[in-house]
Amino acid sequence: MKITDIRLGMLRAPLKTPFKTALRQVDHVEDVVVTVHTDDGRTGYGSAPATAVITGDTHASIIDAIRHHIGPRLIGMDIADLNRITRSIQQAMAHNTSAKAALEMAVHDLWGQLHDAPLYRLLGGSPVVMTTDITISVDGIDKMVADALAAVENGFPSLKIKVGKEIGTDLDRIRAIHDAVQGRATLRLDANQGWKARDAVRVLHALENKGIHPELLEQPVKAHDLEGMRYITERVHTPVMADESVFGPRDVLELIRMRAADIVNIKLMKAGGISAALRIADIAGEHGMECMMGCMLESGIGVAAAAHVATARADVITKIDLDVPALCAFDPVDSSTLFDAAQISIADEPGLGIRGIQGLEPL
Repeated sequence: MKITDIRLGMLRAPLKTPFKTALRQVDHVEDVVVTVHTDDGRTGYGSAPATAVITGDTHASIIDAIRHHIGPRLIGMDIADLNRITRSIQQAMAHNTSAKAALEMAVHDLWGQLHDAPLYRLLGGSPVVMTTDITISVDGIDKMVADALAAVENGFPSLKIKVGKEIGTDLDRIRAIHDAVQGRATLRLDANQGWKARDAVRVLHALENKGIHPELLEQPVKAHDLEGMRYITERVHTPVMADESVFGPRDVLELIRMRAADIVNIKLMKAGGISAALRIADIAGEHGMECMMGCMLESGIGVAAAAHVATARADVITKIDLDVPALCAFDPVDSSTLFDAAQISIADEPGLGIRGIQGLEPL
């Protein structure tokens, strides 16, 4: 099964409500979709959103990287030699982890098809049903409380509360949501780098002293501020999770060395694909560190790939944040990864099990 062609498209899907964090606001899922074609007529799917504020990657840079720098190197390569292909993808250029992730998804999809098995099984996993949290975007207190109550009514047992704007208002937001859903859902706080270390400790102490115990606090300070992360981790009871601080395996090793966090959030767009995401999980597992599998508002293609990785490393990836299908007005991707509110499961189909895409625009 040799690669003969690589094509690009654009996929758009509106969100039910704007996705707002301390870093950005997004109204639509907008993914560059890559399809890798082989000489036996099969197609592998991958995708990547533009997350310039986090990865530095834009739609234009993703398209250029795939079309002119990475894609041409793969033509003629045999899917059976997956390790050689992933090395070629990773060595093609220094940056653009999103483009690399999209291509790795597509070739892993084809590798699963080659062996007539779902990807997670080939990666060492067994069938599981995962439970995702759902994001409550930063907004006015009344709106956030209403969104939290609606999420609980829809069966979500964990709420990821976006904060990181104003410390005082953030405290009010968290307290109000806690009071509204107390005993019905756990709270995961995500500051998206929006706080200072001392302020984060002050907020967590204020909550903990009032008997409010979040499940975790995600990326409270700037990505480069590992000392600030460690300062917080050493002073609060709430587990601290690194997100933007960890892109690849070297980052997680440094995080572990410094004891700067308790949990790491793995995202394919940061890691540069499935191969590095698996290495991050394996390193974390060797050091007794829990992981979350997260996403960057990518389409059902990227979320499906992330679900396969999470299933393959379910002993280490114990927390799931793959809520994009629940946030979208509709899901344009038909795949074997099934999203039923908070429950995610994967049917037994080869590769990623992508059956079709509605409204894909060729590029």
